[in-house]
Amino acid sequence: MKLNERHLMQLAAVLDAGGVSEGAALLGLTQPAVSRSLAMLEARVGEPLFIRGRRPLQATPLGSQLAVQGRAIIAASRRASDTVQGFARGSTGRVRLAGVPFFLDAMISRMIGEFLHHEPGVTVEQSYMNLPEIAAALEASQIDLGIVPIGVLDLGPGFEFTEILPGRNIVACRPGHPLMRKRPLEAQDLTRYPWVAPLPGSPLMSDLQMILMSIGMSELNIRYSGGSLMSVVNVLAETDALAVLPFSVVFALRRESRITVLPYDIPQPNRSLGILRRTDGLRTAAAVRFAGHVIAAFDDLKHVIRRHERAVVWGAPPGPEDG
Repeated sequence: MKLNERHLMQLAAVLDAGGVSEGAALLGLTQPAVSRSLAMLEARVGEPLFIRGRRPLQATPLGSQLAVQGRAIIAASRRASDTVQGFARGSTGRVRLAGVPFFLDAMISRMIGEFLHHEPGVTVEQSYMNLPEIAAALEASQIDLGIVPIGVLDLGPGFEFTEILPGRNIVACRPGHPLMRKRPLEAQDLTRYPWVAPLPGSPLMSDLQMILMSIGMSELNIRYSGGSLMSVVNVLAETDALAVLPFSVVFALRRESRITVLPYDIPQPNRSLGILRRTDGLRTAAAVRFAGHVIAAFDDLKHVIRRHERAVVWGAPPGPEDG
């Protein structure tokens, strides 16, 4: 026997409100319409649903059991409405994010945590990719946005890039590294120590090659490669190895005091870190809210990062332009 779900909802509302008129008002319906629905439900089940002559209305055993199902339907309907409203606001839904590993781990992962703390109804699915893979995934609608460094490369009119941080690379080492005490530092000093290579396909690999050419070397003594950010930090902290890293990564790890910046000026890439999206892609409200959260967070961080760079990297006092 198939019963009309709306009739069950109306039965539950009438019993909970204590009367047909009150139940109708609760549902935003008219009293005659609800009375007809209840009569149809009684005819369908072939049993009375209310004890005759009782006020407020009281259910028969069958009516009471059917009302339980009606309340479940009402609750599910309300949850569905909340889901739709939350999806439209961006407080529920899914964000599919991809980006370069070191920057995601050092900077973006904390922002993801902050976002999820305020938006517990949102799920974030994160993947590690470099620019070519991110562009392909955006084209295939497999991700909503990418956080990636981009240079002068033109990705075409189908993409939109929002800068969140200017690109800046440094040479990283442990705080007690012998080169931290040497002044002045010369290019040949960098050749006397082993290096940690960036991940394959990372923009940092081309940056390392650029540094190599700037100091007149054909190759470096690579002692470690292919590791995660945590493993690279561990290797740097326990050895005299050097590595080229984004300054923002070292800034994010500054409180741990395990790695620091070697104050040596290296060639800088013409590149910015930012959010890459398709201009014509479907944008969920949750993804839009998350992108806004990241942009706002970096708006607050830019001046702090710049002051830290001036003071720690080059030993210069903060200028008036640094806020």
